[in-house]
Amino acid sequence: MSGLTEFWNMIWPGLGEGLLVTLKLSGGALVIGLLIGLPIALIRVYGPRFLRPVATAYVDIIRGTPLLVQLFFIYYGLADPNISELLISIGLPSGLLVLEPMVAAYLALGLNSGAYQAEYFRGALQSIGSGQMLAARALGMTRIQAIVTIILPQALRLAIAPWSNEVAYMVKYTSIVSLIAVSDLFGQARRVMSRHYNQMTMLPFVGLIYLAIVMLMTWLMHYVERSARIPGMETESGRT
Repeated sequence: MSGLTEFWNMIWPGLGEGLLVTLKLSGGALVIGLLIGLPIALIRVYGPRFLRPVATAYVDIIRGTPLLVQLFFIYYGLADPNISELLISIGLPSGLLVLEPMVAAYLALGLNSGAYQAEYFRGALQSIGSGQMLAARALGMTRIQAIVTIILPQALRLAIAPWSNEVAYMVKYTSIVSLIAVSDLFGQARRVMSRHYNQMTMLPFVGLIYLAIVMLMTWLMHYVERSARIPGMETESGRT
């Protein structure tokens, strides 16, 4: 037991730093996804017809391709010499799309989360009965006023349950950013494993840390969901 405690004291400083990076990435990606996903959902449900195919294409492409491919494309693909030549040809700086690892990680995770969040919000918006829109218009409200003051507040509450899935997924999905040299929790763990060759001792520690974070986030989201629940209105969700 003393050897295990000594080992933990040795690895925790690095893991602690990585944990902070993981939490920052998770929070930042969720915010980016929210800022993308909610407008996309509104466009798909209430937007003009010419914009709906664009929003649908974004969701389908992101959900239909692996997150790892998206991360590598953003980090490595955008820095491709052919793209640099194209940027120069149109008068833009050649290094415009050469992103730092953390920037690429935020962008990839945020864009990926945005597509899934768009589907969560779309389902919540569509679960609101059409009669509420008709009633709001009959009272003299514009379409936008009805969406903002009546439809959206209810939909956001209904979206909490599926959105909590995204919180749990994002904490785990951040682990792939270690492949582009981001020092997140798993990235720091890989460094320790490569230095001490103790994978079977290290991996359970890392797994327990991820498990603790996900359980805590899940509990917090369940609390928020219960506090904001609308009696008689429920929705089910799942990520595919």
